[in-house]
Amino acid sequence: MGLVKAQGSSAAIRTLPPPPPPPPPSASSSSSVTQCLHNDESNPPPHYPYPHPSSDGAACLAPNWIGKGLTCVCFKRRGTYERICISLTPLQEERLGRLKQRMGVFFDASRHDHQEALRALWSAAFPGKELQGLVSDQWKDMGWQGRDPSTDFRGAGFISLENLLFFAKSFSTSFERLLKKEGGKRAAWEYPFAVAGVNITFMIMQMLDLDATKPRTFVRAVFLQMLSENEWAFDLLYCVAFVVMDKQWLERNATYMEFNDVLRSTRVQLERELLMHEVYRIEDMPSYSLLC
Repeated sequence: MGLVKAQGSSAAIRTLPPPPPPPPPSASSSSSVTQCLHNDESNPPPHYPYPHPSSDGAACLAPNWIGKGLTCVCFKRRGTYERICISLTPLQEERLGRLKQRMGVFFDASRHDHQEALRALWSAAFPGKELQGLVSDQWKDMGWQGRDPSTDFRGAGFISLENLLFFAKSFSTSFERLLKKEGGKRAAWEYPFAVAGVNITFMIMQMLDLDATKPRTFVRAVFLQMLSENEWAFDLLYCVAFVVMDKQWLERNATYMEFNDVLRSTRVQLERELLMHEVYRIEDMPSYSLLC
């Protein structure tokens, strides 16, 4: 993801570099990826030379055995083996289909429902303050690049607006705090709130790799299990990601030129928490407690 100048201000363009390759397996590591043994679950799974969880908490599935009859794999969490199924349940397929459909909707400024969603976002962000129009300098107060926020949805689409609305309505206190940059020692040149939100949506879409025909990360498989528990898991994860990003921003005393680095480290933390022991729902993630 890079930075460009647009209408006198800097903005993040939603392109991320590929994640670094995982390090080679280590005998001293606390985690191991193994094949599931369904016919004798009393025996611990044997060790195989599959890719090892990377240093950022993600584990890539080896392409040489994906799709060759394995329906589950196991990985180790603090001494216990957790089973992740590659084959989706009917509920997972249904909810993943709806989520992918949402991800495929581009923002269309001519659509009435998209216009109303923008107005709803404005009302949530600035209650009682009249919006002069869908194209107005007022939008810059929310952290859009220019007068027309519809130009900032490229790459993430309408779901990024839905994510912002979900955040505003579900965790209004956190939403307002981040919008107004309250708390902590803030930078002289802050990240633009709304554009950052669009970038976060795109980062999560890349991290979860939901468009892949074959699962390539355990993070994706873990998320699909969470999706079967809660259809709004993606939106909840978005809210967690936003507060994690802001927290790291403050801890690093970052400037806007460091936004890309903060976003990458946010992804690393999310991946690590999603694979933690006893994290089975978004609400179980340690950083979920940051929301209010």
